[in-house]
Amino acid sequence: MTRPITAGVDGSEESHAALAWAAREAVRRGTALRVVHAWRHEPREDLDAGGRDTQERWVRDAVGQAVREVRERHGGLEVSADVVEGASVEALVAAAADAEMLVLGSRGHGRLVGFLVGSVGQQVIAEAARPVVLVRSEDRAAGEVAGREIVVGQEGGPEDSADALRFAFETAAARQAPVRAVRAWTLPPVFAYSPASLKLLDEAGGPEPYEKDALAAALQPWRRRFPDVHVVEHVEMGSAGQVLLSVAARAQLMVVGRRARRTAVGARIGSVAHGVLHHAECPVAVVPHQG
Repeated sequence: MTRPITAGVDGSEESHAALAWAAREAVRRGTALRVVHAWRHEPREDLDAGGRDTQERWVRDAVGQAVREVRERHGGLEVSADVVEGASVEALVAAAADAEMLVLGSRGHGRLVGFLVGSVGQQVIAEAARPVVLVRSEDRAAGEVAGREIVVGQEGGPEDSADALRFAFETAAARQAPVRAVRAWTLPPVFAYSPASLKLLDEAGGPEPYEKDALAAALQPWRRRFPDVHVVEHVEMGSAGQVLLSVAARAQLMVVGRRARRTAVGARIGSVAHGVLHHAECPVAVVPHQG
């Protein structure tokens, strides 16, 4: 059974942009769209906010209106909606578990707020078992024009970035867009070289040819699976976050991976994903992987 694309909405401008993005992606992929709103009754004596039933009716009316607008815009799209009472993190993480991807809104340039007020958004991204896409309030369909790239970061061996590469190639195929696969590398301290690693580098002709070979090997199965997707292999010396952001201007979507395992301090996003989320102006997909 095909998973739906799920959009988390809260009535804000950025969540409307996320919903619009999710609807367009659902149409491209031929999947259903699910709209989720998590809310809690908050009694306020200083505001005429009404009781619990009144607030819930307002929430359901707002979600219903958003769904109607999507259906008017995309007549053949299957759309469902769920209003969930409870904590936002738990509701959104649960929604992501049953989705092809979870799409959330973010506001502004350079800082993430809205869903990322406090630790809510970071917890959702860090704990979700499925890809989470962050869409800024300024995002428009015009940014998805032909020729603009799906940029994806690749690191480690072929299996280390397989989930991120799969997501990037599937998205590119649905959009008839090219993929720019980025692998960044740095020179490690001299003491980090072992005899075995020095032998591999020597056989490859040096660090950069070695990195190019590693990227080509990681891309090989996805090139075979998606032969119509044009691929640009991009290997550059520098930190992964800096290299990815250096090509962000040409991207209609950036795809980065994060390790899905939990640490002693809980689930974490990772430094590369964290940096890209804070500075890229295009939508960003964070794809979990084991490792």
